[in-house]
Amino acid sequence: MRRIILDLAVTLDGFIEGPNGEIDWCIMDEDMDFDGFLSSIDTIFYGRISYDAWGNFQPESSADEVEKNLWRNVHSKKKYVFSRQNRQDENAIFINSDIQTKVAEIKKESGKDIWLYGGASLIKTFIQSNLVDIYRISVHPIALGSGKPLFEDLTERLNLKLIKTNVFKSGVVQLIYEPLK
Repeated sequence: MRRIILDLAVTLDGFIEGPNGEIDWCIMDEDMDFDGFLSSIDTIFYGRISYDAWGNFQPESSADEVEKNLWRNVHSKKKYVFSRQNRQDENAIFINSDIQTKVAEIKKESGKDIWLYGGASLIKTFIQSNLVDIYRISVHPIALGSGKPLFEDLTERLNLKLIKTNVFKSGVVQLIYEPLK
């Protein structure tokens, strides 16, 4: 069965974005092998706000070829958008009800793993509904002091088992966990 992988950056003090939604602190090291991660998935789950911001993002024409290839790779994936809105979009399928049933159906389809991209509200929903199979958390060497926390409004403890740790030259430490069930 396909797995849902939450892959995201977090600050040392646990925020996934700054108080004004900023993510300018995120570091992309070449040795992070993000292309390798992208080749392991064929589907992306977005919240509507994240999809509107990034789901069809195109880099500037002056961007280097590495960035352009990254975005071509991201946009080659099947996209689902979880939203209260029900809108037609040629690049994504919108889901606005019965999330757990729809996610279970998608996971049973043949294919590669699924990237839970976010945003914060969707991530919170998936965590609270125990829908995340793998947590791939890249801890960046910065503390913001405030912002949007990763683990917000947990109603019960989330027990995780460390599977792997990766340390990158920038000081980013990637922690890969699976939930204990």
